[in-house]
Amino acid sequence: MAQDKKYTSAFAIVTTLFFLWGFITVLVDSLVPRLKDVFELSYFQAGLVQFAFFIAYFIFSIPAGFILDRVGYKKGVIIGLSTMAMACLLFYPASEYRLFSIFLLAYFMLAAGITFLQVAANPYVAVLGPEKGASSRLNLAQAFNSLGTAIAPIAGAAFLLSDTILSSKEIDALSNVAKEEYYLREATAVQGPFLLVAGFIFLLVIGFIFIQLPAVNEEKKGTYSQLLSKPIIWLGAVGIFVYVGAEVALGSYMVNYFIENDLPVHIQNSTFMKTIASTILGKNDLALVDAKAVVGAFVFFYWTGAMIGRFIGSFLTRIWRPHYVLIGFGISAVIMILLSIVTDGLWSMWTILLVGLFNSIMFPTIFSLSLEGLGDLKAKASGILCTAIAGGAIIPICFGALIDFSGFNLALLLPICCYLYIVVFGFIRKTT
Repeated sequence: MAQDKKYTSAFAIVTTLFFLWGFITVLVDSLVPRLKDVFELSYFQAGLVQFAFFIAYFIFSIPAGFILDRVGYKKGVIIGLSTMAMACLLFYPASEYRLFSIFLLAYFMLAAGITFLQVAANPYVAVLGPEKGASSRLNLAQAFNSLGTAIAPIAGAAFLLSDTILSSKEIDALSNVAKEEYYLREATAVQGPFLLVAGFIFLLVIGFIFIQLPAVNEEKKGTYSQLLSKPIIWLGAVGIFVYVGAEVALGSYMVNYFIENDLPVHIQNSTFMKTIASTILGKNDLALVDAKAVVGAFVFFYWTGAMIGRFIGSFLTRIWRPHYVLIGFGISAVIMILLSIVTDGLWSMWTILLVGLFNSIMFPTIFSLSLEGLGDLKAKASGILCTAIAGGAIIPICFGALIDFSGFNLALLLPICCYLYIVVFGFIRKTT
């Protein structure tokens, strides 16, 4: 009983990390349309922001696994949090001097810190109890991750997207005084939120230095050669790669997708939709708010759906075998994207937003199904699976290139292919 209580306390503490990296990851998404306007980028170039963020998972996940083998979960968390805090501080000079290269460096460092948290926290939660409950525990922890992702679009729409970005020609037409005032406003809009986040992370670092976490299954056993001989780890890694890539691609370009489909006009023509946007943004007159912020407010429902789905998924994976839930949610995501392609107006918007609900259980369920039966190899397997989060670097820039080449409708076939692989993975895991 005392051990169960100890595990419950540890689970609650580690869950705060899931919330944190969910919030920051989606707050970063909110910057993509802003940076696209500020630096007048193509969709492909805007995808480089997510490339810089998610390529860090590819570079640092396996080294993070080696480091965690030596220093343990707790010190790994402290390393990750400290790196994240320093990265958040980099957004200050990046926005002050309008340097895209420093923005990319800040994104890269931020993701490096989150990588340490992911590699440490996911297997830690998985082993805080019986293996048969691992999917349920990870879904519950990821539900709080989704709480962070649900709140972040509101913060992003209100603080990062609400002011109008001027083109280079419009800036050149300003007087020197007006130009300086504009640059100051633009920099402050980015600096404030990230300085607050940095301060919060530093407080967490101090807290984790003094928190006692139970040591669970941290024996240094097994080798990577043993692990890589198991087909399931490769299949699971591809599953993580395509899932993260599809989710990030949709989340990053959703604001632009809505604008291309004239959603600001449809929202303005609906009293109900205007009320929702006004409530989320805290603005009574939407005419004074940039169109990106108006449609960006609805991205809240994409990430809120993921949060609700994970709470539901935590229950469903207790009563049904996890691979059945994964198959059902994967097929549903494909159907929603297809409906968004063939419809228009508000139908197109709400169907693509519903993909978030079906994304919900995919990461924790693929992750736990891939770790199943690996015993002492779990920590090393976590490093490999987290490396596959680099899908968020590759697939969004491919998605952006497809948009530049042929528009959104053809580009949306890419995430459809990603979700179809996840369905296949669910059937494969069913038979093994």
